[in-house]
Order: sequence, then C-alpha cells, then structure tokens
Amino acid sequence: MTSEPKPNKTKEAAILAQALPYMLRYDDRVVVVKYGGHAMGDEHLARAFARDIVLLRQSGVHPIVVHGGGPQIGKMLERLNIQSEFKDGLRVTDQATVDVVEMVLAGAINKQIVTAITQEGGRAIGLCGKDANMVTAKKLRRTQMDPDSNIERIVDLGFVGEPSDVKPEILHRLISEEIIPVIAPIAAGKKGDTFNINADTFAGAIASAMDAKRFLLLTDVEGVLGADGELIADMDVDGARKLIKDGVAKGGMIPKLETAISAAENGVEAVVIVNGKTEHAVLLELFTEHGAGTLIHKNNDEVAV
Repeated sequence: MTSEPKPNKTKEAAILAQALPYMLRYDDRVVVVKYGGHAMGDEHLARAFARDIVLLRQSGVHPIVVHGGGPQIGKMLERLNIQSEFKDGLRVTDQATVDVVEMVLAGAINKQIVTAITQEGGRAIGLCGKDANMVTAKKLRRTQMDPDSNIERIVDLGFVGEPSDVKPEILHRLISEEIIPVIAPIAAGKKGDTFNINADTFAGAIASAMDAKRFLLLTDVEGVLGADGELIADMDVDGARKLIKDGVAKGGMIPKLETAISAAENGVEAVVIVNGKTEHAVLLELFTEHGAGTLIHKNNDEVAV
C-alpha cells in the first residue's frame, strides 16, 4: 500500500505570496478577456477558464468576458441546411444566417459560459450588444481589387458589422455589483437591423470604452511570432504595424494585431495575445512573472506595463 505524497505547504504559500504584487496591480481594475477558439469546445479547458475568471473577481479584478463561436455557428447552419459563403475570411451573413448567429451566440453559447462561471461560484450575467443599447453597429465595408479590370469593388458581406458606438454604463453598473458580464458580439444598427460582429473587434471596442488595464485575446497559438519563428514577448504598436507591413504576420494574426493596435491607442494600457489552449493561461499572464503570450502596448513606454 502506497500513500499519496503530502503537499508542500510552504511551496504552496510561496506561490500565493509571489502572486500578491500582481494582484495589487490589477486590484479594482477592468480586464477584458476575449474567449473562443478550441478552448471553448474543450470541456476541461472551459471549466478551467471559468475557474480563472471567478478567481480574478475574488481577487479584486473586474473581468469582462466577450466570446465568439464560429465553429458552433457553422454546425448549426449545417444542421439547418443553410449554406455558408466566406469572403476575405468573413462569413457572408444574410437574414437567415444572422438569425442563426444570434440564436447560437446570444443564446446557447452565452448561457453555457454563464452557467460554467456560476457553477464555479461566480455571479455572471449574459448580454449582447443590443442590451441597454450597449453597442451600436454599422455595416462593415470591405473592398476587393478585381484582378481582371483592376477596379476596386465593394464586397457585400450582408449583416456583418463593426462597432460604431459603445455606451458602457450598464457594464459599470454590473461590475460595481461584483457581477461578471459575459457578452456575445451581436449588436443592432441605427435602423434596428441585427449585425454579426467579429468577436476580436467587438472585445477591443469594449476594452477601449472601459479603459481596461489589460485586454487578453485568447487564441489558438502561443502568441505573435517574429520572422525567425520565435515568440515575441513584448512589442509596441509600431512593431506590430511593421510585422503586418513586412508580411511576417499572416492570416488570422493580422486582424488580431490590428485590434490590439487600435485598443492600445484608445484607452487600453496593454493587450496580450495568448494561447487559450494553455490551462490557466489567464492566471499565468496576469498573476505570474512569466506571462503567457505577446504583450502589445503604446510606443515609447507611454504607460507602465
């Protein structure tokens, strides 16, 4: 018969003590977390994420969660035999599609995340941009160069939008009551039309409106890689722009960097692009000296990070 090893209580206490300076750094400050990707579909990682968010709140931080749900939307559209078309990596969203998008994002996924946080002991409430007129959307305008005529043409993505205005009063009220907002990236336009908004872009607008201390973009890679393939731990917005200009940043990393640049220049102290598939990535980034991704901030150390 073997006995289980006894926990090293001194080591556990030391870990907690080391986290204290970081807890004080974020005490009573807003942290916006964009949650999505493969981590959302993994039950174990989803529970760990919910636990991290509850721990942030119990530590004096005010977390706000913005979530995506592209894979889940795709599965539901397939079940309903609604064909999806993509242009420039974005789903063309007609009226039938936007109804499904709203049902999946603001309904099923949103309530799953709220329930997970509640089961871990937190108090969460599900919202979308329509609630309390929090986010007003406008139609996303994209253009594409016709290779035959060399004429720039407008790409019609249907009911795909981008934030035009954010009224964060409801979020301030909720966090003052120690309630964790969980927000789906759906918003109404000025005429009442429903728009599907990219979750990264939506989260960045929320983070800027809330003057967030940190904006965490949970993704499926370790962070931003340089030309040598190595992880870049820290960069300013000029460095981020150079990665895009030089073609080092590719594919889905480009809009993430663009979102990070916009947020860092509009009220957010720093943005972190981090791998959401790493268990407890949020806590590692915020409460340890190691960090867990790429930190992006204003130029010339304009703010302490």
